[in-house]
Amino acid sequence: MATLYLASGSPRRRELLTQIGVPFLTQIAPIDENALPDELASAYVERLARAKGQAGLAALSNPADAVVLGADTAVVLDGRILGKPLDRADALATLQALSGRSHEVLTAVALVSSERIVSQVVTSHVTFRALSMAEIEAYWSSGEPQDKAGSYGIQGLAAVFVSQLQGSYSAVVGLPLCETAALLAEFAIPCWQTLPVHSHEVVGRG
Repeated sequence: MATLYLASGSPRRRELLTQIGVPFLTQIAPIDENALPDELASAYVERLARAKGQAGLAALSNPADAVVLGADTAVVLDGRILGKPLDRADALATLQALSGRSHEVLTAVALVSSERIVSQVVTSHVTFRALSMAEIEAYWSSGEPQDKAGSYGIQGLAAVFVSQLQGSYSAVVGLPLCETAALLAEFAIPCWQTLPVHSHEVVGRG
């Protein structure tokens, strides 16, 4: 079986891969994450996911039996990609813009080996209830928004903001598990590898 490497420092993606019982090592290589002029969000996240995987593979000393997983997530409102907040003012403005509205979360996952690369983009729709300014400021003070695309984490305190979700919850967190499992299967990497083994006692009829 090939060795899987995760080209991401995201603790959320590490937790999600662990959740489905897939062992992995981490191999991160820097890439330019700036969007290209007039680049659509779907093309942007897929390009970055593939680039992360390719950079991770290139950084390995022995890539022959390796598969590298790259992923990228973008929060999109009115066609505009909302990245990680630059500062407090940026985060507050972003959360105000998301308040009471629906937005898209696009997550791309790519698997890269020395022989091929496959990728997929998953789009989910998230709706926020109306947020008060006091809530927004308290949320910023928690520290949670500071490293999150769109200035929020659905798996954390911001769960109370979400009134509706259409699509993949795990994709909004950072890795679409259903689609990732299918891509891993193409490389003969199964899920549930780390499940505990339980003995089953067979009781005969007396």
